[in-house]
Amino acid sequence: MKPVKVYGPGCKRCEATAQMIQEAAERLGVEVAVEKVTDPRQIAMAGVMSTPGIAVDGKLVHAGGLPDKAKLDGWLAA
Repeated sequence: MKPVKVYGPGCKRCEATAQMIQEAAERLGVEVAVEKVTDPRQIAMAGVMSTPGIAVDGKLVHAGGLPDKAKLDGWLAA
């Protein structure tokens, strides 16, 4: 199971990002555990300056705006 964190205040973009991750995981046949982090302190400590942010396996891979589908596939497949 691959741990994935979505950092953000719970806005529509953050929700859409979490949904995109779930869809990509299903498409790739990868099991993910998506955790939504909404605490501003935790978001800042993760180094996310613009939301939504995404961390895969503990590594911040994206911040700000919706992720590109091809990049998302790459992050989850790695």
